[in-house]
Amino acid sequence: MPAGFQSTLLLTVLLAIGLMFFLRAASKDRTTVVDVHSPRPPLEVLEGLTQWLQARGWTRHGGDADRKVLRFRGQVSASRPLAVLLSLLAAIGGSCFGLVLRQLIPELHWWPLLMISLGPVAGWFYTRRAARSEELELQLLETEHSEGSALRLRAHRDELIAIELDLGQSLQLSSNGSLLTSPI
Repeated sequence: MPAGFQSTLLLTVLLAIGLMFFLRAASKDRTTVVDVHSPRPPLEVLEGLTQWLQARGWTRHGGDADRKVLRFRGQVSASRPLAVLLSLLAAIGGSCFGLVLRQLIPELHWWPLLMISLGPVAGWFYTRRAARSEELELQLLETEHSEGSALRLRAHRDELIAIELDLGQSLQLSSNGSLLTSPI
């Protein structure tokens, strides 16, 4: 086996491993907890958050009055553009791997080129893992000062960012800002 084919095979295998890790990361659960403060009364903040969540398709899913917790449930769908991109990357990677195998083992004829079918499999895998039911939890915290409100939000990181961007000014919400500055 020529040295050029070995290095090409090694690079192709490394690319395939990278694609698998990318698929896993794209559908990973990113539930985060953040504390939010507002100078507004707790009922006004909770009402604003509840209306905003229901407008986005979240449904009320119980709570715990003793712990001052409200729970919401929503269905998260997979990103179609990302599913297409992953399918395309997997199809290209599979065909490249098939060509390398074809060159290394000519007895296989053109059968390795069927690895192009990995493309739709990768898109299907991502779509199945990324589409799931998510929960959002609002907990009213005791404040040191008599005025204002403090909440602990537990939800998917993207939803917390949307809350901070959409409701930050109208409800005067403030947090430590780590969601908007995080590189991930």
